[in-house]
Amino acid sequence: MNTTIEAVTQKLVNNKIKPSYPRIKVMEYLMKWESHPTVDEIYSELLKEIPTLSKTTVYNTLGIFLERNLVQLINIEEHEARFDADISVHGHFKCERCARIEDFYFDESIIGALSLQNCFIREKHVYLKGICSACLDHNNAEGGIKYDSERN
Repeated sequence: MNTTIEAVTQKLVNNKIKPSYPRIKVMEYLMKWESHPTVDEIYSELLKEIPTLSKTTVYNTLGIFLERNLVQLINIEEHEARFDADISVHGHFKCERCARIEDFYFDESIIGALSLQNCFIREKHVYLKGICSACLDHNNAEGGIKYDSERN
C-alpha cells in the first residue's frame, strides 16, 4: 500500500473525510503496519509524534473510517477490538501462543450460504485460532509437545 502523506491525504479526500493531521497519521499507521492494532496501540505509538493527541481523537477517527468503509473492525477475541486497513475479503488467524494475527486469503465462493439465499450479506468475517508455524517450529526445536495437524 502506498503510505506517503500525499496518498493517504488523497484517500481521505476521495472518501469525503477532512484530512486533519491526526486522521492522516492514524490512516498512515494502519496502512503501514499490518499488525491489526488496537486503539491503545495506535494511540501509544502516535502519541510519540503527536503529544497533544487524545485517545478520544483516535476512537472518533476510527469511527469515521469504519463508517466510510476505509477500515474493518476485527473481533477475534471478545474484548479486543483491532483494526485493519485492508478491507478486501480475507481471513485472520490468531496464534494462541504469540498472539500475532496474520491475514490469509481464500476463495470466498467456498463460503456458501445456501440457507441465506434471500438475504443481503453485508460483511464476511473468517477467524481462525491455533498455533502459528513459527511457534510450532520453536516448540518442536525445544522438544516440546507435538501438535496434531490432522485433528482439524
